[in-house]
Amino acid sequence: MPNPQEDIAKLRAEIGKHDRLYYKDATPSIDDQAYDRLKTELTTLEAASPEFNFSESPTQSVGDDRLEAFESYTHRMPMLSLDNTYSMEDLIEFGRRLEKRFPEQILNYLVEPKIDGVAVSLTYEQGKFVRAVSRGNGTEGDDITSNVRPIAGLPNTIENAPDLLEVRGEIYMRHEEFERINAIREAAGQQLYANPRNLAAGTIKLLDPAEARARKLDMVLYGVGACEPARFFSHQAEIQQKLKGWGFSVLEKIWLTDGMEQAWQSIKELDSLRQNFTYPTDGAVVKLDDFRLQDEAGFTSKSPRWAIAYKFEAERAETLLKEISLQIGRTGAVTPVAILQPVQLAGTTVSRATLHNEDEIRRKDIRPGDTVLVQKAGEIIPQVLGIIESKRPADSQPFDFGAHLESLGIIAERDPSEAVWRITRKDDPIRQQRALQHFASRACMDIENLGTAVVEQLLSRGLAKNQADLYTLNTEQLLGLDKFAEKSATNLIAALEVSKTRALWQLIHGLGIPHVGKQSAKDLEAYFESLDAIASANEEQLEEVDGIGSIMAQSLHAWFTEPDHIILIDRLREYGLNFQSARIEMGDSALAGKIFVLTGSLPNLTRSEASEMIEKVGARTSSSVSKKTDYVLAGEASGSKYAKAVKLGLQILDESDFHELINAS
Repeated sequence: MPNPQEDIAKLRAEIGKHDRLYYKDATPSIDDQAYDRLKTELTTLEAASPEFNFSESPTQSVGDDRLEAFESYTHRMPMLSLDNTYSMEDLIEFGRRLEKRFPEQILNYLVEPKIDGVAVSLTYEQGKFVRAVSRGNGTEGDDITSNVRPIAGLPNTIENAPDLLEVRGEIYMRHEEFERINAIREAAGQQLYANPRNLAAGTIKLLDPAEARARKLDMVLYGVGACEPARFFSHQAEIQQKLKGWGFSVLEKIWLTDGMEQAWQSIKELDSLRQNFTYPTDGAVVKLDDFRLQDEAGFTSKSPRWAIAYKFEAERAETLLKEISLQIGRTGAVTPVAILQPVQLAGTTVSRATLHNEDEIRRKDIRPGDTVLVQKAGEIIPQVLGIIESKRPADSQPFDFGAHLESLGIIAERDPSEAVWRITRKDDPIRQQRALQHFASRACMDIENLGTAVVEQLLSRGLAKNQADLYTLNTEQLLGLDKFAEKSATNLIAALEVSKTRALWQLIHGLGIPHVGKQSAKDLEAYFESLDAIASANEEQLEEVDGIGSIMAQSLHAWFTEPDHIILIDRLREYGLNFQSARIEMGDSALAGKIFVLTGSLPNLTRSEASEMIEKVGARTSSSVSKKTDYVLAGEASGSKYAKAVKLGLQILDESDFHELINAS
């Protein structure tokens, strides 16, 4: 017997899970259409059972992208989401509702490209840029100023501006930048990013502004939120012209239309043009042009009644799956990739698609020789939606992941804690290559002149099989490599010597421990202060570190207790690599062990630069203010952290005070 309350609870939980993956983790597991179908199903169930509590339902709220590590600010005007549809009939019905609401008015609509990016609000006070904030939960969002400030198309000042102005738009990543980053990851054997939108969302929430700058983002602005004086604009169409005059990057084309029928024709024109736009576009936004009518139409709890998003159906195509290829990462993780008969999709030729893992292949019953349906909805790496069963060859057999690995001579086991196979042989040449490439990468030991071609030669000639072997190399051995002369050999030896002085977290990251990334490595250094302390810690002690969960603690403990790894660590110590945090060396510093919290924008320092100065004197940074905080470094536009610091009576520093304190220590 159907149980509406149980069905509603299950759907709310499932949608909540997908909201967390999309908004907080930037790693959605389903596409927009599948998500929208879940929301529609929930809306229908709730409408049929109005007796159940709606206040906590995802149908009544905007998703929430806020993270604890960022400071939150309240939007002066909420950033609501838009109702959306894939149906022309729904779009016409939207127009009819407004015609009934304004029977005596001629309704003009503005049609804009819908950007598949990350929503942002820029605040200007007296014409000066002061803050960038994410959408958050619609009411308040995260301060992402330091990561947004370097983006092109963001003027620091605007002339003849209102006293207060919130400029709204989207942050996105161009296709060529996305492909550049993925090419680097592929060469290093790392998992590829799924699409530009997810990567842009992850980049804008990086805690290290320098790392965010290394991934080039773009921005397009198209609207306003709060504005004082309120009647600075009278029509939506004015905004683009005004923003462009102020120096903002704006939409490439908009359409001012007379009635919904004309708006529909503009949407069809947009669909034919959008592949040539610099930003990813997944639909059209239709808005009433007159601000006076917008005010009268009003809002629901999560959406304006005067605007709607029409979303284009994802482009799909049938093609032949020729084979399932395997890609091996730095930890020996094996990722399956579909090799496709090349097919045109969304303006590009598609020949590969990620299959994620064994469970994905089994769930969709994907087999070599199948005709598959592939989709590219803003995706640069397409996804295999499923198979065309009627076109399956008669002799087709289910894909056996383990047997396929065995046939290739790859000895691997499935990790019981996740849906991934890993190579078990430490001496597997591909695994060794990926491990050395990762160790030498910029995010780890940053060893210049040790690229893929050099690593391949070192392995093939038996000169280096693990990280410690690199420090046994000499000039004579390097001169025997292809394209190596005296200068290049000397440079590489010098780079290896310099790498011995890298920060401890870079070494931890470079070891390639499963589940341990850059931020986790920094957290481990800050807590344990030496590699030996980490190596001797048990799982319970490891879990005491903020951000280290049970799976990562198990992985760390298992890695450091393996005999081969104990030998590796001993050799790295023998060759003189840095095993201690900088604060150990600064033990006599007056600031050793002190906790700093940074808030607001400093006039001359980035957060990354200030954090580095703090770490060099043996102190550490924290993302939250508490009674344990020793100093709060406050810059311009400080918010809730500053207020909490005042309430707790903490010592608050400006940039000048900070320099004086650091120099004195």
